[in-house]
Amino acid sequence: MPAAKTCTPTLAGFTCGLDATLRVIAGKWKPLILYFVAQGGPTRYGALRRAVRDVSDKMLIQQLKELEADGLVKRTDYKEIPPRVDYSLTPLGRSLAEALVPLCSWGTDNMAEVTRVFAEREALQDGRIASKRSAAAE
Repeated sequence: MPAAKTCTPTLAGFTCGLDATLRVIAGKWKPLILYFVAQGGPTRYGALRRAVRDVSDKMLIQQLKELEADGLVKRTDYKEIPPRVDYSLTPLGRSLAEALVPLCSWGTDNMAEVTRVFAEREALQDGRIASKRSAAAE
């Protein structure tokens, strides 16, 4: 398997290249933020907020700050009133966003199966919770 050759330890602190990548995109929202910023060039905060559904303002701001600190996202403040800020990808961020494209394609291609698996898992968990409640009530 070729992954063994490309995923070897190179720097102290990382197990392999995949470990480094996962640390950079750790969290539920960072890959989505990178994806949506990559779609349209400079992206305003409000557009990101609408695109990354279910994220809180606090979490979106935190994740954007981390992506900026990691050199993946560039924040441009136009110093205007009302405030105007947009986000774009750095070259490093662009290369990471390109690396996420196959994952996006996999998700699209397998969405029906993943939806089915998650529904089964949820039903199983709901059944376990119900049986625990029944056992506790007895």
